[in-house]
Amino acid sequence: QVQLVESGGGLVQAGGSLRLSCAASGFMFSQSIMRWYRQAPGKQRELVAGITSGGGPVYADSAKGRFTISRDNAKNTVFLQMNNLKSEDTAVYYCNLGYGTTSYGRPLTDFWGQGTQVTVSS
Repeated sequence: QVQLVESGGGLVQAGGSLRLSCAASGFMFSQSIMRWYRQAPGKQRELVAGITSGGGPVYADSAKGRFTISRDNAKNTVFLQMNNLKSEDTAVYYCNLGYGTTSYGRPLTDFWGQGTQVTVSS
């Protein structure tokens, strides 16, 4: 079955950096669309960044210029490098399988990891 396991969250001072990882299994990772979302307390979950199977990235305005999404298809892992972190980046960050397929070609969409907490102190 689909598994998405995030890691790399933690407590960091404003201006610092963190690198989140999402280890994926249970689907054809190299052919998938992967995304990072975040949810701050009292707020709706929001898209942070996405990456296509070909590696093309998209970013929310809040992430442009500071965050970089990338993928390693050999390791079935998607990353989110976050630089110049701000207090408003404090949230639980979730890895999302936007679209993929099983090895038999069955489509899969909208699977979530358990999330990893990022806390930025000012």
